[in-house]
Amino acid sequence: MLNPGDKAPYFELPDQDGNKVKLTDYAGKNLVLYFYPKDDTSGCTKEACSFRDNLPSFEGINAAVVGVSPDPVKSHRKFADKHSLNFTLLSDENKDMLTEYGVWKEMTRCGKQFMGVERTTYLIDDKGVIKQIFNKVKVDGHTAQVQKALSK
Repeated sequence: MLNPGDKAPYFELPDQDGNKVKLTDYAGKNLVLYFYPKDDTSGCTKEACSFRDNLPSFEGINAAVVGVSPDPVKSHRKFADKHSLNFTLLSDENKDMLTEYGVWKEMTRCGKQFMGVERTTYLIDDKGVIKQIFNKVKVDGHTAQVQKALSK
């Protein structure tokens, strides 16, 4: 279980263009690392578009936004193109990063159990330390919550 004050676990995953992206690429910046279940579903699209629409204000507070899901690179590319997403999406098909960050969990919906991504956002400071964790994120108002936390 990760907690605020812990060093963020290292990652290296392909983005929507197949380029390798590493945690260390964000040294010196605040990182909004948000985990979401699936490309192009209603809640995930709403969350991504909210980050897209507010990206200039994140850049204004020295923060980068990165989304992570188990979807493949091609799916991320289609999702990014369809919704004009202007930030990085990482593909964790092996679910290694999802597991390490504690967001790949057993879930229950309609009485059925399955493994899936619990919508979670990590704020990582410019030194790679976890500043805050938002668990079981509700999409409405989340972007504003994250901005407020980063502005402190």
